[in-house]
Amino acid sequence: MCGIVGYIGNRDCTDVLIDALSKLEYRGYDSAGIAVFEKGTIKVEKCKGKLENLTNLMKIEGRPSGNCGIGHTRWATHGEPSDINSHPHGNKRVSIVHNGIIENYRELKEFLSKEGYAFESETDTEVVAKLLDYYYNNDPIDTIIKVLADIEGAYSLGIIFRDFPEHIYAVRKDSPLIVGLGEDENFIASDVPAILKYTRNYYLLNQDEICDITRTDVKICNVRRQTVKKEVQTANWDIDAAEKNGYEHFMLKEIHEQPSAVKMTVSPRIKNGLPDLSETGLTPEKLSAYNHIFIVACGTAMHAGMVGKYVIEKLARVGVTVDIASEFRYRDPLICENDLLVVISQSGETADTKAALELGKERGADTLAVVNVVGSSIAREADMVLYTNAGPEISVASTKAYSVQIAAMYLFAFELALVKEKISEDECREYVQALSDVPDLIEKTLETKELCQMAASKLLSSNSLLYIGRGLDYALSMEGSLKLKEISYIHSESYAAGELKHGTISLIEDQMPVIAVVTQKELLDKTVNNIKEVKSRHAMVVLVMSESVKIEDGVADFIIPIPETKEVLMPCIAAVPLQLIAYYTSVLKGNDVDQPRNLAKSVTVE
Repeated sequence: MCGIVGYIGNRDCTDVLIDALSKLEYRGYDSAGIAVFEKGTIKVEKCKGKLENLTNLMKIEGRPSGNCGIGHTRWATHGEPSDINSHPHGNKRVSIVHNGIIENYRELKEFLSKEGYAFESETDTEVVAKLLDYYYNNDPIDTIIKVLADIEGAYSLGIIFRDFPEHIYAVRKDSPLIVGLGEDENFIASDVPAILKYTRNYYLLNQDEICDITRTDVKICNVRRQTVKKEVQTANWDIDAAEKNGYEHFMLKEIHEQPSAVKMTVSPRIKNGLPDLSETGLTPEKLSAYNHIFIVACGTAMHAGMVGKYVIEKLARVGVTVDIASEFRYRDPLICENDLLVVISQSGETADTKAALELGKERGADTLAVVNVVGSSIAREADMVLYTNAGPEISVASTKAYSVQIAAMYLFAFELALVKEKISEDECREYVQALSDVPDLIEKTLETKELCQMAASKLLSSNSLLYIGRGLDYALSMEGSLKLKEISYIHSESYAAGELKHGTISLIEDQMPVIAVVTQKELLDKTVNNIKEVKSRHAMVVLVMSESVKIEDGVADFIIPIPETKEVLMPCIAAVPLQLIAYYTSVLKGNDVDQPRNLAKSVTVE
């Protein structure tokens, strides 16, 4: 959610800010704005809507001209999307951009109102801007330290002061922010793609570290004004990885990147034909000692955890509990020493998942983070980290991140089962080889895209539909349903096929779409019977199934056959047509595929 950028150097600041913000559009936003030093003043331009609206506004009102400034794309939390609620906020003396939530803003707003400050917006961010002005004493660092002592919540801030036109100040707590390092120019940004065009080198800011940035220097201190030395990080992504490269949308590009992404996740973790997660700190001794495993995540990552649960329990015979991160803390979970908490997050910044991680550590459990972003907050706080190495995922609707997350779960399950002596070394090698072959099978499955497009065309007039499956197919159906609803805006729900007669079948109407997944042969007959139940009530059935499955004529209206591998690995393959169906449905409806309404890529607030 929200994108923050800042630039100081010799380039045209407005050009850099708009360009950098465009690289953060994937985070989701509903307004945009910039603040630029121009002839000794801070000139602010901001408005509701997309960046295009902002550039059009500047054609009318005038384009700020300068070499230092900050910019923002806002995802509304406090106050509706509007011109006045857009960032930056401030006055003639100070201007700020903010990502996160200030939890005690009402108390601070009441205090500042009594001190004579008038508020124009509904945002918590304006409170911080006014508080900076209240404490301002011609020493920006001291001013910021006093403000940090008063505010509570999660935040990253980019700040400029009129009296210091050659400086940008930045600080973070529980919300991502990096400092890009160029030659005679420097940057701040919420994420790496914003700066890739200009530099690959950057600093990761830790909690409550305050940064003073000029065009030639970066100074970092803590709230006690002690100097902090940082290690330079280098992004291993190239610019092409953050561009569409000829694809119509990032989502389609990322669907097609899944073969290489899975290979990048799996291949480095195989030694002598067996899984090897020793780089994470997961030793055989640790694995053998765990009594119970908790998997905690949100959205798509939670669905990857559901696949992990099925596979771990089936192969390793260790109990697994999967929780939605936003619920985990509030049910007072029975997690303790000798348990392992696995948290899954693409960004590594998901607020609820991070809070669950902190609880697990407090209770004495070991913690393993499965994340994509190196150096992210969750990666730094977990005891052990398994990086998925998927590269940047720009589309809000996650695809390749899901595939690499379940690939990581398979590696974990295989090694755990081997250590627990529930499978033999030969069996483990067979599973690992089959997982190594998955990228080629995904490549082959991508050839079903025309069938998926045809299936999507049958969903356009529907107001609601169901996804059904059993076992691993049910776990996968959860993700298929989420993909469709988040980008097509068609209501869909996933159900365990055996639950249909316990209420859900009452929803079936004439030509209502039902998307069924059948890849588990042990459950084939039962699932086909469930499909017949909805078909007899005149549902329109789209069936994704293993290519060797034989069913009677008339059971399904539309069939998408997919290549086969070991059944426990079929979610890797079957995910692809479900992603493509969601993608083409959204395209055919004319929606904004990569930036669906009301959604953000990285949810950094609870």
